[in-house]
Amino acid sequence: MIYFDNSATSPVDGEVLDAMLPYLREEYGNPSSKYYCKAVNAYNAVEDARDRVAKLMGADSEEIIFTAGATESTNFIIKGYMDYRRYYGDGKNHIITSAAEHKAVLNTCKFLNGDLYSNNDPTVTLSGGKKTVDRGYEATFVGITENGEILVTAVEEAIKNNTAMVSVIYVNNEIGTISDVSGIAKLCVEKGIAIHSDLTQAIGKMEIDVHNMGLDFASCSAHKIYGPKGIGAAFVKCDAYGIPPITAFMHGGEQENGFRAGTLAVHNIVGFGKAAEIALRDLKINEQKILRFDQILIAGLMEIPDISLTNQSDKRLPGIISIVIDKKNFNNERFIKHVSDKLALSAGSACSAGEPSYVITALGLEDKASKVVRISLNKHTTEEEINQLIKILRKELQKLNIWEL
Repeated sequence: MIYFDNSATSPVDGEVLDAMLPYLREEYGNPSSKYYCKAVNAYNAVEDARDRVAKLMGADSEEIIFTAGATESTNFIIKGYMDYRRYYGDGKNHIITSAAEHKAVLNTCKFLNGDLYSNNDPTVTLSGGKKTVDRGYEATFVGITENGEILVTAVEEAIKNNTAMVSVIYVNNEIGTISDVSGIAKLCVEKGIAIHSDLTQAIGKMEIDVHNMGLDFASCSAHKIYGPKGIGAAFVKCDAYGIPPITAFMHGGEQENGFRAGTLAVHNIVGFGKAAEIALRDLKINEQKILRFDQILIAGLMEIPDISLTNQSDKRLPGIISIVIDKKNFNNERFIKHVSDKLALSAGSACSAGEPSYVITALGLEDKASKVVRISLNKHTTEEEINQLIKILRKELQKLNIWEL
C-alpha cells in the first residue's frame, strides 16, 4: 500500500524514534521532581525540546506550552482567552472564525455559542429535542471564497463592538488553501482584537514566524511533522511581563506555568523537539521536493478525464491536493475502500470521517461532496509512487466508464 494521507498523520522519522527511546527506558524521571539526576535530565530534555519547537515557529521558548495536540491547544487558547476576557477583563465575548476551520476550532466556537455540548451528537438532548443554551459568548462563522480563502474583508465585516478574538486557519487541512493570516492579524491589531491561527498543516512545510505574522496565539501538533502522536504545542505571545493571564484548560498541578496541569509525557515532548529540529534543518530541501512532486502529480491528474481541482488558485500549499472526480457512478468512500489495499487516500479530514465535508460545502460544491478525494504527500513520497497512483486512478475510472455505457 502506498501512503497518500499525510494530512491525517505522517510516519515517525527514524531520528525522532531514536531520540525518544531513552526516555521510555532509562531516562524515565518526572521533570517536575527535583534534585536527583533522572528528574533533572527529564526537565532539561523538556526545555531543550521547547526551545526547538519555538525555533521552528519563530517564537521564544517561554511562549510554548506543551499539550496533547493541536485540538487541546485550540480548546485551551480559545476557551481560556474568551473566559478570561469575559469574566476578568473588559467583558468582550464575541469570537469570529470561518466556516472552513478544522473541527477543533469549529466545534469549540459552536460550544461557546451554545450550539452543542458533544462532538458526535451535538443537537439532541435527553428530552429528545434540539437545545441552544446561553454560555455567555457569541460566535460568527464567516464564509470563504470559491477557492477556500478567508478574506480580510469578510473578517472585518463581522467585527462588532464586543469582538474579543478571531481564529482562522492558515493552511486548510482539506484543500490546502493558504489564507492571508498576516493581513487578518494586522486588522486585529488595529481593532484591539486577539488573533489565533491553527498552524497544524503549515508548520514544518513552509517558513513560519509567529511574531512576524502578528499572531497572539497558535496551535500545532507533532504528528504532522513526522513526530509522535499525543503531543502538540500552544503558542501564547508574551508581553513585557511574560505570558499574559489566560484561564487554564486543565486544572490540577502547576506544570507548564500553571496553564496545563498533568505530568509531562517526556518521551513525546523529546520526539516533538527532534521532529521540529529536523523540520527546520530540512525545510528548504523538503519544500522543493514536495513542490516538484506536487507539480508532477497534478499534471498527471489533469490528463485523466473528469478530474478537477477543488482549489484552482495559486494560494495552495504544495502537497495537499483535493480533487473532484465528476463521474456519475463515482462515490469517494466506496472508491477509497475499494483501493485501500493499494492506496491510502481520504475524502477529507480524519476528524470528520464518515460525514459530508463541510469545507467542500462551504466552497459551494455540496453536490460534489461525495466525489472529492484528498491526496497528501510527505517527504518520503517518490515519483514512482505518484506514477502508480495515477495509473491506478486511470484504471479504476476506466472501469466506471464501462459501467456507465
